[in-house]
Amino acid sequence: MREKLTEQKLVRAVKASGGIALKFVSPGYDGMPDRLVLLPGGRIAFVEVKSHGMEPRPLQVRRHGMLRWLGFLVYVLDDERQIPSMLTEIMGGGVGICQQKTE
Repeated sequence: MREKLTEQKLVRAVKASGGIALKFVSPGYDGMPDRLVLLPGGRIAFVEVKSHGMEPRPLQVRRHGMLRWLGFLVYVLDDERQIPSMLTEIMGGGVGICQQKTE
């Protein structure tokens, strides 16, 4: 599936969960994830959206590591089927395959 369609499905699923998925733009600081997901209860995560089977670029991997070191959840989403489990994890349902995939 194309990256844009996966990203649209993410935005809709987050909205259906009562949250927002903001497009994250960081001028002058390349490699940051595409979306900042904010869910009820103060739950926050960063999501990098990729086309199916694609991996983050090396700079993105470094940025993801930095964000994780700071204590944030960071996901690489390349399949819409990952969305439900990812949202469950963000809401505090435990760490599963989505979070572990890119660590």
